[in-house]
Amino acid sequence: MDRKNNRFIILIVACSAIGVVVGGTASWAESSQCWQSKAPTSECVTQDPVLKTIEGMSSGLIAGVAAAIGATWQIKRDRD
Repeated sequence: MDRKNNRFIILIVACSAIGVVVGGTASWAESSQCWQSKAPTSECVTQDPVLKTIEGMSSGLIAGVAAAIGATWQIKRDRD
């Protein structure tokens, strides 16, 4: 692999990891906030917080990959 491919892979991995952490944390916080409210909704009571966190993590993963690809494309476009 050449140096440009290594940078691209590192950027995708870093953005994906950050997206997973942010997405999972946001979903977990939303679940906690829902449970701590004075009148939790039926959706809040029936939804598994772990499943909700995993959904948030997967959304963050997709957003991170998309951000890395977009940033790489923009940098490449500016250099040309």
